Amino acid sequence: MNITEILKKGSEMQASDIFIVSGQPVSYKKAGVITRNPGPMLTKDDCRSLVDEIYRLADAEDRGKQGYSDDDFAISIPSVGRFRVNIYKQRGSWSAVLRLVAFELKPIEQMGIPKSILEFGEFNKGMVIVTGPAGSGKSTTLSYIIDYINETRNCHILTLEDPIEFLHKHKQSIVSQREVSIDTESYKVALRAAMREAPDVIFVGEMRDYETIETAVTAAETGHLVLSTLHTVGCANTIGRIIDVFPANQQQQIKTQLAMVLKAVISQQLLPTKDGGVAPAIEILKVNNAIGTMIRDGKVHQIDSAIYAGAAEGMISMDASIADLYRKGEIDKETAFAYCLNQDVMKRNLSR
Repeated sequence: MNITEILKKGSEMQASDIFIVSGQPVSYKKAGVITRNPGPMLTKDDCRSLVDEIYRLADAEDRGKQGYSDDDFAISIPSVGRFRVNIYKQRGSWSAVLRLVAFELKPIEQMGIPKSILEFGEFNKGMVIVTGPAGSGKSTTLSYIIDYINETRNCHILTLEDPIEFLHKHKQSIVSQREVSIDTESYKVALRAAMREAPDVIFVGEMRDYETIETAVTAAETGHLVLSTLHTVGCANTIGRIIDVFPANQQQQIKTQLAMVLKAVISQQLLPTKDGGVAPAIEILKVNNAIGTMIRDGKVHQIDSAIYAGAAEGMISMDASIADLYRKGEIDKETAFAYCLNQDVMKRNLSR
């Protein structure tokens, strides 16, 4: 099989990831389960040949082939799909993992994402963060918010990504999409330059370090809407993580800044369903005056209780979202307990 045939099969079976690793046949992950393609084991030379084909598709044959550095980029194949690619070496052999990215966004209801998250695109300034483990659909959720802004507002949307995943067409807004290592040196450099590019909305693909977080918060303070992601589970954990990134002598300052600029946090996980698919469990935190005070006063541990109490405002806890999936018959009890944050709370939820 050549690389196009491999990717076409992955797209047809709606796999989330495709693995090209020496000593294994081509493998596909769907709903968290890896299946191996019937066929011969890939040799070291097979893998190198397939990686070469991937680089030719990306029109970047000379990228990442020196030394031991990883390489991230995206490729598009007409009528097949768009793929986020990571090229790496293991035991001296070239390998690749390709993640399928949709060309176009499906109706949000089909994805199981609450339509209420679109209202976060109506903020003129501040910060909205989407969190979750790798592969939990953070980029997809943010793409719906960006697309909503693009359709309903006349503004300049600037995205900083590594690599670019969803391609946004210009609608009511102008959308500038910059890719780290191709269009700019780093998130930090691009974010600092963004202030001179007249953006109204800035999407930072991932807040990876202290300097990027600091610059993103400053951008939110100066009148921009900043959207970004973090690899954390739970809204309260996310806020605690941001604060802990800063040195002790700056933590009170960042608490005060977050209390002013943070508008919402969305935390999500993808859970395996009974029918072999996946369904998102989504926690939503809306930062009201009471929660802003908790952040400023360093009482982050109280935020989980505030989410439970804020149901009337549209907030939902992770465990309540998981329990709702169970009541709908989408997941079984074992899955609910495996992914919940508090098993005692889950027991009470499921017993109602």
